[in-house]
Order: sequence, then structure tokens, then C-alpha cells
Amino acid sequence: MQRSASVVTDVEQAVDRIIDRVGKRIVLGIPLGLGKPVELVNALFRRAQQDASMQLRILTALSLAKPEPKSAVERAFMAPFIERVFGGVPELDYVKAQRDGTLPANVEVIEFFFLTGAMLDNVEAQRHYISSNYTHAARDVFNQGCNVVAQMLAKRDDTAGPRYSMSCNPDTGPEVLRLLEASGRPHAVVGQVNTSLPWFGHDAEIGAASFDVIVDAPAYTTPLFSTPKMPVSNADYAIGLHASTLVCDNGTLQLGIGNLGDTIVHALKLRHQDNAVYRSVIRDLGIEETSGTLIHDTGGLDPFRDGVYGATEMFVDGFWHLLDAGILKRRVYDFWALQQLIDERRCDPQQLTPAVLDEFDELGVRVIRTQDFEVLQHHGFFNDATQYDHGYLIAPDGTRVVANIADPHSRAVIAAQCMGTQLRRGILLHGGFLLGPRDFYERLHRLSERDRDAICMTGVDKINQLDRNPRLYRLQRTRARFINTGMMVTLSGNFVSDGLEDGRVVSGVGGQYNFVAQAHQLPDGRSILLVRAARESGGHAVSNVLFNYGHTTIPRHLRDIVVTEYGIADLRSKTDNEVAKALICIADSRFQASLLAQAQRSGKIEAGWQIPAAYARNTPAMLERRLQPYRSQGVLPLFPVGCDFDALEQLLLPALGRVQKAAATTPKWKLLWELLRFDDKRIPESAQPALQRLDLAPPKGIENKVARMLVVKALQGG
Repeated sequence: MQRSASVVTDVEQAVDRIIDRVGKRIVLGIPLGLGKPVELVNALFRRAQQDASMQLRILTALSLAKPEPKSAVERAFMAPFIERVFGGVPELDYVKAQRDGTLPANVEVIEFFFLTGAMLDNVEAQRHYISSNYTHAARDVFNQGCNVVAQMLAKRDDTAGPRYSMSCNPDTGPEVLRLLEASGRPHAVVGQVNTSLPWFGHDAEIGAASFDVIVDAPAYTTPLFSTPKMPVSNADYAIGLHASTLVCDNGTLQLGIGNLGDTIVHALKLRHQDNAVYRSVIRDLGIEETSGTLIHDTGGLDPFRDGVYGATEMFVDGFWHLLDAGILKRRVYDFWALQQLIDERRCDPQQLTPAVLDEFDELGVRVIRTQDFEVLQHHGFFNDATQYDHGYLIAPDGTRVVANIADPHSRAVIAAQCMGTQLRRGILLHGGFLLGPRDFYERLHRLSERDRDAICMTGVDKINQLDRNPRLYRLQRTRARFINTGMMVTLSGNFVSDGLEDGRVVSGVGGQYNFVAQAHQLPDGRSILLVRAARESGGHAVSNVLFNYGHTTIPRHLRDIVVTEYGIADLRSKTDNEVAKALICIADSRFQASLLAQAQRSGKIEAGWQIPAAYARNTPAMLERRLQPYRSQGVLPLFPVGCDFDALEQLLLPALGRVQKAAATTPKWKLLWELLRFDDKRIPESAQPALQRLDLAPPKGIENKVARMLVVKALQGG
């Protein structure tokens, strides 16, 4: 359906147009994460607050919100950071109302993915959660009655007029629009321009004719919500180093956001740029000793000759670092035969020769159809001077031949006149949505046109599954390593990443199930699920490797590779006995004995089996001993891929972690006793900037005096 977009300069005007078009029952579909048109959504929310006859249902996921400090000390520490990193970023009013429990009765917010842990104790949000695979999100939004689609847009002006891009979020919106158009349901489509968004073409570019209203005014070009980096622990590094050995050269990579993704990127860069040091770390962690065969068969330790291609629902800044390091360099092409020949090294993308015509013939590609010609010419296989006309090729000199490679005359003309000299417009990364730190957005703006053209932001119906073009995608996604994270794993291989056994949702399944299933569909694909072996809870260690758990995200029949900081468990095609043993081996040694006893009582592991010596010392102290030399040398820095914290904040972050642990595990009477013995006259001058930043110089009240004491001790390493 062709529309006639009206351009307005105020979101209130857009709200009026929406109501004129669909009435006062508005079911608003907005993208997950960054692509929400915040000012427009807030205007609709305000209108619903003011008009009780209006019904507003918001369908979305991953509603971003600035961090909210919980204590006075946290507020003192975080306030300057929040202002520096999030200053000028508009906030979603409905998120604040959700948190405060003040959503109006005529407003519903329904999400299929939460900001991790943000809604654990929010009863209304938990009740309105939809459990949905990412590839089904568009369907579910449509089924919930969506009649308004709105999105933030990037914009470019050229001689033909403005061009628009869905930039950070072409993941589900176009599919929702296709469903709405096919249904005949009355609906409105609204875009809001924010030129802070980086431009992407290909599938992300969208014509003005797709919109009913476009809001475009300088006031709506605001800073983008960013995700600051956090300090990386020894456990995080150990997991990233293990996982990096499973990534295959000339393969495919999917990564997620967070510390574990950052450590994998850092480890891959180390593997590529300083291989001797990389191998030293791998050796000292004992990774080759315990997983050498799997690494040889599945991944590698060598630098990247051909590089990797990214097929990832989330375009995280780690991929930019891989691009900059020369690792993200494997290009894919949208013609299956061409891709197969490249994969098999029977076609050199940099030097096309007529011999490739024989290779096409051998694969059964003979008659060139209109669509085939367009794709092949797009990629430079046919030169720009060649034309196609109803089953015929017209060579640059005007010679007209049947478009059939098997015809000797046609083949001669094609070889002599029609072929290009090298391929072009190969894609380095297909991504569904992007989100990251501030410098990521700045770097995307500075991309060369060639590098920008090698990134295709597109729909998750294309990335997260094979269904749309199985033959092509299998060839493009060769040696795929789909890496995702979770919270817990059971000895049967069930993986827990989105919720708790009491029914509360932590985040959502997102695309994790899609990628795990896809890994099993690809002949050489592997799903790699990462989980920390243990976590701190209430100041005490708790195992994340469990005998059983009352919630599952990835079922045991899809078990594949699981990685903790203590090793790699290859679970594919293994018996329950082998799976349980493999997972106990990569558990924290503080919990191995009890896990083994449970497995033996259940009959899953035979009596008398013992944990191999190589896995009997899985402790944080062991990791500290093995990694500390590399950390002190700067090989494994606290922030491996950038940092938004200043020098004082970087000093305080680990100290505050120790303070939090001490406060949680030390009885109050003991803290008071230590305070009585604490000599505040001996506080070193070097601690004063930190105490002033935390508003503890001087402290006000007993609680702050205890906090000051703990901070000073933490800064001194106590």
C-alpha cells in the first residue's frame, strides 16, 4: 500500500494524526531497545493520562532505563557518571510509571523481553509478559491487535530528497507491517527522525511512502541511550578465553552483549594479533590439556587468515572491534552457487575468470533468470554495461545472446564481454538490532562507505533461522558458532537463561532458542552456551551448575557445548551419564562433591567414578593464580574493549564491590566493633578524593562512618 507521508515538526501533531486514523483504541508496536521514538511514545502516554476514554496498549521489549542507585553512597558515586553518560537522553515515561506502580488503568505495557532483572519484583510487568521466540515477536505483536507502528529513524538528504533508514532496528518492524497490510486492518505507521542514529542501507532503508506520518525536527535529535562497559572478572576472562578456542577461521559468529561477549572479543583479538601470548594464556589455564581434541576439531588457536562473518541478532560493539582488528573480514554473497564456489575455493572473489562459468555449469546453474541476473550484477559477477531482457543477455557491444551458460555461443560472449573483474558488495555482518556504548555510535558514524555497505541490518526472520532461504543461508553460515549466555545449567543439560523456578521472568528467551536450534540444523554449526560456574548471593557462593531446576529455557535434547570458567563440556550426542560427568568437571570444586553424590543417588553416574585430577581444583583462587600475571601485565585489562568510567571511578568500582560483600557477610555487631577500633586519623591522604566523591568526607551518621571505614579498607586491599 502506497502512503503519502505527512511530515510534522511536533509529536503532539503526530498523536492527533494517529487518533484521526485509528481512533482512541491504540495498540502501539515499537521496537525493542534503542529504536523506540521516546518523545512520541511519551506524548501518547501523556494523552492517555489526560483522557480516560483513550485505551493505550504498548507492545515492545527491552525498555531501556537509566540506572537507579539504591543507597546514598551509590547515588554519590553514580550521579556524575549518569549525568556524563546519559545526559540529554530522553527517558520513557511508562517505564517510570511501571517502576512506581502508577500506570493509569487505561494503559497496558506488554513486553517479550525485559532489561535483565529489572522487572523481577514488578507484579504488573510479570503478568503482562509474553514468552516469545524473537522470530515470533512480529506475529505476537500483530496478534495482540497492533494498529500503530512507530520507530526512530535515521535520515540522509540527497538531491532526490530525504532518505530514511530503520538503522538500529529493522529486526521486526517490516514484518509487522507486512502482516498489517495483508490483513486489511486499519493502522498507522509513524517515524521519528533522530540524526544521532547511524545510517545503514540495504534492508534497513525504507521509503517515505511506507509512513503515514514522519516527525522531523531538530529537537528530536537527542543523544542515544548507551550501555556502559563494566569491569571484567577473572571468571569472565576464563570463560571468554575458553570460548575463543572454539571459533573457527573462515566461519560464522554470533555474539551477545555484556562482559562475556567483551572477553571473547578481546581473546580473539589476542589470538589474531599476539598469538604467542594468547597461546601462553591458553596453556597456563590448562585449556589445551583438557579440550585439545575439541579445539582441533571445532575451533583453533591460530590467527585468522580468512576471518569470520557475523550473523547475529544483536550488532554489539565487539563486532566493530573485530572489524577494526581484521578478524571480521569474511564476506558472503546472495547467490547460492557463487557462495558455494567461494566456500570451496573454486572462485576467487578478487579475480573472476571465465572458468567460473564451467563451475556454474557443473552445479547445474545454466539458465539465468531476471532475479539471478540482478543479484549477480549487484555483486559484480556481470559488469554494469551488460543488460538483461526477457531471457536474453545484451553484451556491452550490443550482442544479444540467450541467457544460458550451457549454450556455447552465449558462454563465449559472456566470457569475453559480460563478466566483471572481481566481486563487490559482499556482506561482513547481518544484524537485527544494535545497542552499545557511546563510542560505538560515534565509530559507526565514521565508517567508510565501503565498510558501511558491508553491514546489512535486517529482520530477525532472516538472521535467526534458515527458513527464508535454507540453501543460501547454510552456505553463508558455514562453521557457525552461535554464542549465548545464561544463568544456570543442570546435569541433564537443561539450560536456564530467562526465568526462575518460581515463575518470575528475568529477561526473556529472545533469539537464544532460535540460534541453538539453527546450530543443530547446520551440518558444521555449534551452539556454545556460556554460564559462570558460581555466583555470589547474600555474600555466599552458590553453584550455577545444578542437579535439577524448575525452569528450562533450552531443553536437554538441544544440548551442545557449555562453557564455564573452568572448562568446556561437549554434550552433543552424549549419554546422560557422559553429560552429567562433563558438567560436574566444569563446575566449581566447592560444589562438585554434592553434585556427584546427587547424580550417583539418581543412578545417572556409577558408584566409584571420580572427578579427574585436571578438574579437581576448580576454584576462584586457582583462576587468580593463573591469570594474575597476565592481568598485572595489562594483557587482560579491567576494561578490555573500552570504558566510560574516569580514573577515580575505575579505582572505586572494585573497591565498592568489596564493600558491598563485606557489608552483606559481616554481622552488624562486628562492623560496629571494627568501627570502634578504626583510627580515622590514619586515613591516607590518597583516599580523600574517593571519600569526597562518595560524600563520606566527613561522614554523616553511624552508617556512613561504617561505609567510610569499609571503603578505606577496600582501597587498601583489606
